[in-house]
Amino acid sequence: MLKFSLPENILQPLFSVSNSSTLDETLELLIEASKTPGGRLDLGSKNILPVVLQLSQSLSYPSGHDILLLSLKLLRNLCAGEMTNQNLFIEQNGVKAVSTILLSFVGLDSDSDYGIIRMGLQLLGNVSLAGERHQRAVWHHFFPAGFLEIARVRTLETSDPLCMVIYTCFDQSHEFITEICGDQGLPILAEIVRTASTVGFEEDWLKLLLSRICLEESHFPMLFSKLCPVGTSGNYERSNAINVLKYSLTILKEICARDAQKSSNEHGSVDVVDLLVSSGLLELLLCLLRDLEPPAIIRKAIKQGENQDGAASYSPKHYPYRGFRRDLVAVIGNCAYRRKHVQNEIRERNGILLLLQQCVTDEENQFLREWGIWCVRNLLEGNVENQRVVAELELQGSVDVPEIAGLGLRVEVDQKTGRAKLVNVS
Repeated sequence: MLKFSLPENILQPLFSVSNSSTLDETLELLIEASKTPGGRLDLGSKNILPVVLQLSQSLSYPSGHDILLLSLKLLRNLCAGEMTNQNLFIEQNGVKAVSTILLSFVGLDSDSDYGIIRMGLQLLGNVSLAGERHQRAVWHHFFPAGFLEIARVRTLETSDPLCMVIYTCFDQSHEFITEICGDQGLPILAEIVRTASTVGFEEDWLKLLLSRICLEESHFPMLFSKLCPVGTSGNYERSNAINVLKYSLTILKEICARDAQKSSNEHGSVDVVDLLVSSGLLELLLCLLRDLEPPAIIRKAIKQGENQDGAASYSPKHYPYRGFRRDLVAVIGNCAYRRKHVQNEIRERNGILLLLQQCVTDEENQFLREWGIWCVRNLLEGNVENQRVVAELELQGSVDVPEIAGLGLRVEVDQKTGRAKLVNVS
């Protein structure tokens, strides 16, 4: 309280409700009370939200930083599913107040500042869940400039809740969907993807956001066009392009992991894996996988064969990043899960042998063996034709690979071509 002074009409109601005489303790006590539905309802009946909102607007930076964070946390809790407080927040012009606070912190660069932005976004997300009126209030204050500024903050703390706010606002609004997919909205999504490709994500809001935009609304080509490398440095451009490729495969892996049975049971739902496969995804992934050099353990066997028998050397394309092979196999394996038509297409494109070759440990692709085994398991489950292809493989000189032996298979190297293959042990 020595760092800044606040008017009595703000302090007195807070002290009275909390039965405390210090501001930080008061806010901590009210935060604890607001964690339950009954506590939020009780505080709503005492009209605490307008007082806390006024408090957050009265604080100066940096002296009031800690109190501001506590105030936003209390506001967030008060608006968590409690309609009285959510309505009060809109009626008291809370969106504009929080917008002013958050955008004043965007240019700052510390973890504590990011915490303020994160807390404010979580507050707006809770308010947006109340309905169309609340979503419109948030959208009109932040779209496009506010969302774009926050999307450019390269931190996980702010990116996840930003995705929550945007998705919650446009999910049921054709108007907002059109805007976010337009010339002003796509740059926001592009910045979100750039941030996620740098710092990752922990919550599911990003997947929901991109799934809706890229698959249900079919705006992936336009979004991808906005992800062109920027800057003047060649190395930076290459790094940025690789990040986009890596994250695109991560998105596809997560999307294709959805349970096929669950999707088919949802009324009017579209199986996004079928949509991707029909668009040529499998053909693309198999082609990329074929163009790569073999896994390290198989390359070693090929090199041994060259030294002993003079087999022709193999000049493959190299990885754009470590783990690229694993990510390709992971997407294919998830696509094939309990989808016989996908299993069949992989066989028809001569992909079974190629995928069997991925069931090995590879230092350049962590967990390649596990993803390879998962992929092969999905290819063979309930598919007699695919099982027959594996059973009919011929024996030609072997390499001992324990990981594959566990599947009843063995790596073979064709001494004439130097190419690796797998065969049935029996």
